[in-house]
Amino acid sequence: MKTLKTLMIPLLLSVFIVLTSATDAGKENERLQKSTVVLKDFAKMKESIPSDLIKMSEGIVIIPSMINASLAVGGKHGKGVAMVKLADGKWSNPVFVSFTGGSFGLQIGVQSVDLVLVFRHKSVLTKMNSGDFQIGGDISAAAGPVGRSSTASTDVKLNAEVYSYSRSKGLFAGLSVAGSNLAVDKKANANFYGKEVSSKDIFATPQSKSANVNDLKVSVSAM
Repeated sequence: MKTLKTLMIPLLLSVFIVLTSATDAGKENERLQKSTVVLKDFAKMKESIPSDLIKMSEGIVIIPSMINASLAVGGKHGKGVAMVKLADGKWSNPVFVSFTGGSFGLQIGVQSVDLVLVFRHKSVLTKMNSGDFQIGGDISAAAGPVGRSSTASTDVKLNAEVYSYSRSKGLFAGLSVAGSNLAVDKKANANFYGKEVSSKDIFATPQSKSANVNDLKVSVSAM
């Protein structure tokens, strides 16, 4: 009996580790699915992200259901994914990221906001490697132009590095991202990809066996 108990302990530990890993990976898959839904919902809107802007951009970050709270001094926090456009025009595998920021205002309340950040140059994201960076200063940000095509707003000069789009309750919601921080979610990347891997290596990988990853890529390409 004592021998049986001795054998059962490592077996139970193994089962626990497997179940825990599956649960953790489930969280990352859920994040991918929600990010795909965000892009599909944005695409359905009458005044959406211009397709021309997506074509000329080299990076994108999707933060689904970000919490935007304000009580004199407000704050933002959310988790999402980042992708960059490869040399052949296809989108890379997603890097899991976290987004935090603060804002000052007089409004009181908490709302859930879907946030999409469009980057003109992928180097801003690839240089992040496994660290973080702050939006603002050298990495200028602005509210993105809307419309099915950017040619509808030819007077808009696309001088910013990052263009932000936020949606709340089905409508575009103005949201400042200047001063916010974007960081690599190392734990989520390790959970999903099965090992510790740098964002640089993930960004350089064009193929994936994950149905959720491929659905996300299709949704970005379709915008």
